[in-house]
Formats: sequence, structure tokens, C-alpha cells
Amino acid sequence: MAVKIAKKIKGYSVITPDDKAREAAAAAKAPAPLAAAPAANDPAIVQMHEAIERPEMLLGSTYKIKSPLVEHAFYVTINDIILNPGSEHEQRRPFEVFINSKSMEHFQWIVALTRIMSAVFRKGGDVTFLVEEMKAVFDPKGGYFKAGGVYMPSLVAELGFVVEEHLKSIGMLHDPEMSAHQKALIAEKRKQYEDRSKGHSEKVAEIVVVEANEGDASFPASATMCDKCSTKALVIMDGCQTCLNCGYSKCG
Repeated sequence: MAVKIAKKIKGYSVITPDDKAREAAAAAKAPAPLAAAPAANDPAIVQMHEAIERPEMLLGSTYKIKSPLVEHAFYVTINDIILNPGSEHEQRRPFEVFINSKSMEHFQWIVALTRIMSAVFRKGGDVTFLVEEMKAVFDPKGGYFKAGGVYMPSLVAELGFVVEEHLKSIGMLHDPEMSAHQKALIAEKRKQYEDRSKGHSEKVAEIVVVEANEGDASFPASATMCDKCSTKALVIMDGCQTCLNCGYSKCG
């Protein structure tokens, strides 16, 4: 078929079978085209944002905090909203928080804290940063140990632990899984400590067991706080401080 050329020819090249083979090979190696945007960006899928109106009913969970710093217990209620119910994109997100207590001396900062936290929840996005911010608050008068030997630097920090527990229950946070090696190491350290304790007198062993039970702890009463996991589970084994909760050892 004849082709009429209306413009002046400035240059030309001849395509050989080898050129076609190279072009085919280059096309095969080329990256695949970008996939379509994930379904999460679909405007039909509702994401948490401050324009969402409060439904008539919310699902809630209530947690009790009994601190030696206050006379009466604190009851923390976190209400959640269900987004995209009944679909594969259904998710539960915190919407508001309430704290109730008979200890009226903390009323002002409790009201302020709950309003700020609720506002952050309704903004949407990644609200998990609240956990670390609250857990990092220290009381200048000193913290306390809760049941189980876990150290709480302040009452606000324990509220942070409550929020963390709730976010884990609804799937927004996840505990890092211990490796099989770490679990085996902790089990070995516990067994070594228990075997060594059996070598003591029956009277001493009886005192240790009673004290541990009274403190609702699974660790010896003589244990000190671990710098890594903030739990009273640090004991002396073979001249080295070892944590029976997380396996941390100052000797490596």
C-alpha cells in the first residue's frame, strides 16, 4: 500500500526483526500498571470524621480504676460507633468517653480530659497516639503499683492503659507477638527460679507464697520493678537481675 509523504524527510531508520524482539522483551519487563485505588478510598465507604452525627445508641464498655491516690474508684466508659454496619468494611471506632467517680476533687480536670479525648475520637484518623501521650504523664508526688505489680506513674497514665486496652479490644491496636524463643526463655527462667526457691527452708518458701498471693501477683514478693516492662518481676538469678515477665536481663 502506497503512503504519500507530505512533509520533508529529515531522517529515517530501518526496523529489523531483532529490533522488534528487543521491544517485545522490554514490554514484558515493564512494571504492571498501577492498580485501582483501594476500596477504603471509595466515597461510599464511611470513614470516621467530625461531621458524623451521634446515633441514638452507641455500644460501650466500662472499666474500673482503683488507685491508692484517690479514696473512691474511677469508672471509665468508652462508647463506640459502628461504621458501615453489615458490610465487609464494618469497623468499630471510639466516639466518646465518660469518667465518673465520687472523688469530686478531680472533677475539673476529669471533665476537661474527657471532652478533649471525645473531640479527638470524633476527628477520626489515627487516634492511637493518645495512649502513649497519656501513659507518659508522671505524677510529681510519685506513682503507684496496681494489682499484678505493674507500675503506674500517675492516674492519667492508668487512664491511658485503659484506653489502650479498649483500642486493643476493638482491633485498633495489637500486642506485639513474642517469638517462640522469647517464650521458651521466660519459661526457663521461671522454672530455674522456682527450682532454686525449693532449696530454701519450708518456712521461707511459705512466706513468699503468702505474700505473693496477697498482692494478687504471679511474681515473688521480693521482686523489683523491671525498667523494660514496668512490672515488679525483676529477681536476682546467678548474680544477675532477670525479669520473669518479659525475659529482660541486665547481663544480656
